[in-house]
Amino acid sequence: MKTIGVRRERRKTSWVGRLLTVHGIAGYLFLYLPIVVLVVFSFNASRYASAWRGFTLDWYVSMLQDQALASAVKNTLIVAGSSTLISTVFGTMVALAMERYRFRGKLAFDALLYLPIIIPDIAMAVMLLLFFILARLRLGLVTIIISHVAFNISFVAVVVRARLAYFDMSLEEAAQDLYADEWQTFWRVTLPLIMPGILGGALMAFTLSIDDFVITFFTSGPGSTTLPLRIYSLVKLGVTPEINALSSLMLLISMALVMLSLLLQKGGGGGIEIV
Repeated sequence: MKTIGVRRERRKTSWVGRLLTVHGIAGYLFLYLPIVVLVVFSFNASRYASAWRGFTLDWYVSMLQDQALASAVKNTLIVAGSSTLISTVFGTMVALAMERYRFRGKLAFDALLYLPIIIPDIAMAVMLLLFFILARLRLGLVTIIISHVAFNISFVAVVVRARLAYFDMSLEEAAQDLYADEWQTFWRVTLPLIMPGILGGALMAFTLSIDDFVITFFTSGPGSTTLPLRIYSLVKLGVTPEINALSSLMLLISMALVMLSLLLQKGGGGGIEIV
């Protein structure tokens, strides 16, 4: 009887395992099969996605010759570059303050730091739009940059704090024993060791900025169209191979930046120099 019970238990476990495997495969197909179709049909010679007519790079060439698209790329790089630079500086400062110092209201400030990560994009977009209206700021690239900084600071701070959490304070103490002041200790010991976290946070902020649509849509104005907004305006007229090509290119760039960010966060901090 015991042997029969063991066999039944093994069969039940095997059946559950197969069911979970099928469920996992179905989930991956649901998530990634549309992306594969998008990339494949960006090389389709036909303008229609109903049938494959052969391989071509014409849609990528046509995309690069589009002046409106070139303007959108320029705006996207301006917004992403500016917001990333500002977010990285202030996010790193916030991370250092939260990890190294004690001050009144620290717990409340810590909770506020995570709000841009937790709250829905649509809610944050409406709040930012109302703020710009009350402040009488003209919607454009400046308001988009301010909006992106508002949510990117939190992501940078979280990444840098994760790096600081494993920081060996004895290295700073050793530097001070060698007569390095606080400024020298920071620039020659602390900063090189947390630099992978800073760069990882910066790349994450850049990726989030170039991909953002909801907040950008609410805070943009005339002449400030970015790539996501340009794609949205084109999709309303129908999905074309140019849109597939543009989306595939953005997907490739985003994946490369995310992978580089993860590698930098796992990497070492570089050399330490004490003079």
